[in-house]
Amino acid sequence: MRYIEPLYRPPSEARSLILQITNGCSWNRCTFCDMYTQPQKKFRPLPQDEIDTALAEIAASGVPVRRIFLADGDAMTLSVRRLKLILTSINRYLPGVQRIASYCLPRNISKKSVDELAELRNLGLSLFYVGCESGDDLVLDRVHKGETYATSLSALQKIKAAGAKSSVMILNGMGGSRYSRQHALNSAHLMNEAQPEYLSTLVVSFPLGMERYVAGFKDEFIPLDQDGLFQEMYQLLDTLDLEQTIFRSDHASNYLILKGTLGKDKEKLLASVRAAIENPTDANLRAEWQRGL
Repeated sequence: MRYIEPLYRPPSEARSLILQITNGCSWNRCTFCDMYTQPQKKFRPLPQDEIDTALAEIAASGVPVRRIFLADGDAMTLSVRRLKLILTSINRYLPGVQRIASYCLPRNISKKSVDELAELRNLGLSLFYVGCESGDDLVLDRVHKGETYATSLSALQKIKAAGAKSSVMILNGMGGSRYSRQHALNSAHLMNEAQPEYLSTLVVSFPLGMERYVAGFKDEFIPLDQDGLFQEMYQLLDTLDLEQTIFRSDHASNYLILKGTLGKDKEKLLASVRAAIENPTDANLRAEWQRGL
């Protein structure tokens, strides 16, 4: 495809075809996110004929496509009508596709009914990557997320009711040292209520600097050091009460790689974090040069 770069996708979509149906993010105010701040990333939907042309070229190439990720960061802001047209085109050109996924802002789900989401799921859109980031309303307000605990929970419950799956992202270190505890606890409470199929944690990162982020906290933000990140992760895991959620903390931003299923692997995961806190030199952590956004 002829992409408008830069382009981003979740780690688990590494083998997926990235189908760009929108450019940028319609919200684009979150102070922790610099992904779509370049001039060429101003939000706009891509025309249907452009999408159809790309799909036809991919089909003609003969390369088998099993999974598709709908880019950019805010594809679900499109109307149900537009999404159905796109999904129908995917099924026409690439009938072998087994799963279609997309990033998803909770506000986008609020505009769609459970029945409409079920229609999209029946057309193949079965996995939503929901960036909740935090379950704490104060932290969400400080980073200009435009969401709350309640709006995030409502979206996750609606996705589940439609028969689709959600993969939630929580940002380790998002509240800094001052709000670390409430960020961890309320994020865990949100996950306990929502019971998502997948949960991942990333470390909040500032590749273009912290000034915009710190300004939202009115000088209250003090970044967590490595030990503080591990302490917060321990508190999050310890408070989680999940029945069958695949958990990953293996994004390139993380020092400590964690993988398991919650709840059966909870004690094993806690032991790994505890070992990293007590003996970081023996914990096989990522070096700084190995980390990234």
